[in-house]
Amino acid sequence: MSEDEKINIDDFFKVELKVAKVLEASEIEGADRLLRLRVDLGSETRQLVAGIKKSYTPQELVGKHIIVVANLKPATVRGVESQGMLLAASTEDGPVLATFDKDVAPGTKVK
Repeated sequence: MSEDEKINIDDFFKVELKVAKVLEASEIEGADRLLRLRVDLGSETRQLVAGIKKSYTPQELVGKHIIVVANLKPATVRGVESQGMLLAASTEDGPVLATFDKDVAPGTKVK
């Protein structure tokens, strides 16, 4: 990674990472890679669109605690509004969600 690609600590602190609990998950009609999630962020619920269908079924996502970029401007993906972004690793076998090994309350800040 070049020096030009690196960010400083002030830039990092602008990103608001929070714990979200997946309340519902469903397929998006006509989308091969996308799922629609409704998540609990503690003080509010939001809808996310995520390209994780290759690795996860809607049923296995419900109840998971994930990490969400909470201060990302909404974007429309395949006609569906996404109000944040979840964090996942990109692997040869598909995305792998960033989750927790212990229970963490929705809305908790991730640092």
